[in-house]
Amino acid sequence: MNQQFELFEIANPCIGLCQSNKKGYCFGCLRSRTERQLWHDMTTEQQREVLRLIAGRKLRIEQMRQRKGEQLGFDFEEDVEMGELF
Repeated sequence: MNQQFELFEIANPCIGLCQSNKKGYCFGCLRSRTERQLWHDMTTEQQREVLRLIAGRKLRIEQMRQRKGEQLGFDFEEDVEMGELF
């Protein structure tokens, strides 16, 4: 089986904001503790898989923020007509 030669190594996704949540995921790069510790020992394919997982985590976070924004998006300054209720 021919193995493809990698011209460039995959850049470490670390952005220097190295703080973890309760589950061990980094707030900066969204990698798990294990993914961060083993990054330099991973094959290129393993690193690509981690990047794919990070993209999914980012998407879920954005969706959660959007849902939270929709739930909190009430305009409390708006006058509500209550004539029909009383």
